[in-house]
Amino acid sequence: MDNPETPKLRVLMVEDEEDTASLLKFLLERANYQVVHAKDGRQAQELVNTIAPPDIVLLDVMLPFLSGLQVLTVIRKREGWKKVPIVMLTADGSEHDIKRALESGANDYMIKPFNPRELTSRLKRFVAHAA
Repeated sequence: MDNPETPKLRVLMVEDEEDTASLLKFLLERANYQVVHAKDGRQAQELVNTIAPPDIVLLDVMLPFLSGLQVLTVIRKREGWKKVPIVMLTADGSEHDIKRALESGANDYMIKPFNPRELTSRLKRFVAHAA
């Protein structure tokens, strides 16, 4: 059903939990995204400094080395990445962290466990706005 002429959208997925990362990669590839995976905050920071900006970022909050909130700040300061939509995806549903993430430049915030259809719908909404 996918048009082979349509280029895949690139998503930077930052997720340290292996099972969650595998599930997300499966869901995103099935939704026709090309997935670039960082397994911790330090690797995410390296990717932000070395790859072209993706179409969207899916960012966990609780990560080894640098937190998702620290990575979010790095992304928002990087030229070319400032307008990339960022969806935070985390088990931490504290109002304080949600507020901090949104104030720091996240476009959306989803709490784990997540509904796969809702996740892909939210991503599609942001990517459609960017197009």
